[in-house]
Amino acid sequence: MQPQKIWFESENIGLQLKDGRTAMLPLRDFPRLYNADSQQKKNYTLSPFGIHWAEIDEDLSFEGFFYDK
Repeated sequence: MQPQKIWFESENIGLQLKDGRTAMLPLRDFPRLYNADSQQKKNYTLSPFGIHWAEIDEDLSFEGFFYDK
C-alpha cells in the first residue's frame, strides 16, 4: 500500500492511497492522536506499512484503515 495523501478532518484522519482508495478513521479510537495538537499531528513519518508519530508514540497501519470491523 502506497499513501498519496494523509489529512485530518474534524475528528477523523483520512488516508488516500496511490491506487485511489480512500478511508477515514475516527480519532477518538486513538487517544494519543486525538489529544495531540495540530503541530504534533503534522509531525509524522511514513514507513512501508504505516504512519508513525514519534513525539506521541502512536502508529497506524495502512491496512488498519481498510480493515472491515
